[in-house]
This record gives sequence, C-alpha cells and structure tokens, in this order.
Amino acid sequence: MDWFSSHAKPILDSIIYSVLGTLILCGSVWFVQRILPFSTKKEIEEDQNTALGIVLAAFIIGLSLIIAAAIQG
Repeated sequence: MDWFSSHAKPILDSIIYSVLGTLILCGSVWFVQRILPFSTKKEIEEDQNTALGIVLAAFIIGLSLIIAAAIQG
C-alpha cells in the first residue's frame, strides 16, 4: 500500500484531473458556440474571419490556464 500511495496514486490523480479538465474545456467551448448568434465554423473557415479565430484561441488558452491553476491548487 505504501508504493501505491507514493507512486501510483499521484499518476492516477493526474490522469483523472487531466480528463476532467479536458471535459470542462470542451464543454465550455461547446457552450460558447451555442450561445453565439452566428456559426463560428462558417465565420472562420468560409469567411476567413481571422479576428474571430484569434478571440476564440485566446478564450481557449485563458480557460485552459484557469483550469490548470484550479487543478494545481
């Protein structure tokens, strides 16, 4: 039990928190795409809206940093 608590448990905790953080990030991006009054896919791919791509990338990076900080404690 001592080996598990010192080696395997931190690895298992990291995997669980990584999956949880990824799910929260994906859910947040999905939610933002649903509340916007336009199609982000159409705006970025077809209309070549670079500004929207930059704003969405900044949102994802910022949210990722918040999730990482919350996981680290």
